[in-house]
Amino acid sequence: MKTDLTKILSISGQHGLYRYLAQARGGAIVESLADGKRTVAGAKNRITTLEDISIYTSEGETKLREVFLKMKEKLGDAPAPGPKADSEELKSLFAKALPDYDGDRFYVSHMRKVVEWYNEIKEYASFDFVNPDEEESEEKAE
Repeated sequence: MKTDLTKILSISGQHGLYRYLAQARGGAIVESLADGKRTVAGAKNRITTLEDISIYTSEGETKLREVFLKMKEKLGDAPAPGPKADSEELKSLFAKALPDYDGDRFYVSHMRKVVEWYNEIKEYASFDFVNPDEEESEEKAE
């Protein structure tokens, strides 16, 4: 099954990733990728789809989807280092996967979050992403 990053959410103040299910009166109904528990993410929480996140590079920005695919290419079937890994280990991984990342704007704290998300996607979803450009062209064809 393809993973739709427009429906995978990061919620401020909440650990882990969530799948968007429906709109609720006070926010959004979401389901944890890790344990499947459903909850309401309030309108006060900052909710961000993984599709909207980009990593700063020397050439501009690279979508998180592309970063995940490059990480998978470098790591193969092995998991990424955990978020508590040594900062040099994280920098080394991103130097291999995304050699032109902007070290002045893409901090180790960001790297920790990205590897945490990478491992969650690897375990609970897939790296076979839905491409929003393909969806738009299919809708126009119908």
